[in-house]
Amino acid sequence: MPKQTFFNLPIDKKNTLIRAVKEEFSRTSLAEASVTNIVTRANIPRGSFYQYFEDKEDAYFYILSKFTEQMNNQFIELLKECAGDLFETMVQFFQFFIQDQEHFDLLKHAFLNLNYKIEHAFSTTFMKQGQYNSTQLIQLLKTEYLNFSTEKEFVHLMKILTSVTIRNFIEKFAQDLSNAEALENYKLEIKLLRDGLAKPI
Repeated sequence: MPKQTFFNLPIDKKNTLIRAVKEEFSRTSLAEASVTNIVTRANIPRGSFYQYFEDKEDAYFYILSKFTEQMNNQFIELLKECAGDLFETMVQFFQFFIQDQEHFDLLKHAFLNLNYKIEHAFSTTFMKQGQYNSTQLIQLLKTEYLNFSTEKEFVHLMKILTSVTIRNFIEKFAQDLSNAEALENYKLEIKLLRDGLAKPI
């Protein structure tokens, strides 16, 4: 988390710094990112950066947390628009973010350089603490079309959908798929999950 001095900044200076951090991590991976580039873009002394953040990783995960919060809000809005249809919501969600030009490069570098901490940040997208917990989320769903009977089963259902979604993001960027190709692949996998993988015996 950023230091309190960051949160005490005037809004315009804070936004300038956030924009500089985001631009750097949209340019390259966390490992290759440069504090020098950030402070140059933000027009602040290098020492000031460390008054606001512990290090570049601290800045990166702050930006990532704000982005996953935005993803979570978008997911909730889409779920409401889709009248609680979870699978259609997942498709709309995936389509929205592969077409999101503002965050495209940030997503690309995050998923192409995935590690446990980055994966964990994205894995909380659909049920971030402090917004919608699993009980509240279930209340938004059209549950009669979903095959789960307990909240624990629902949590694991969301983990499965999250894993499939993250893997499809990675495949889109790693294989340089067009949006149409990536969406077609994702729709196929969501259909398989929706319809069930086992034939009735």
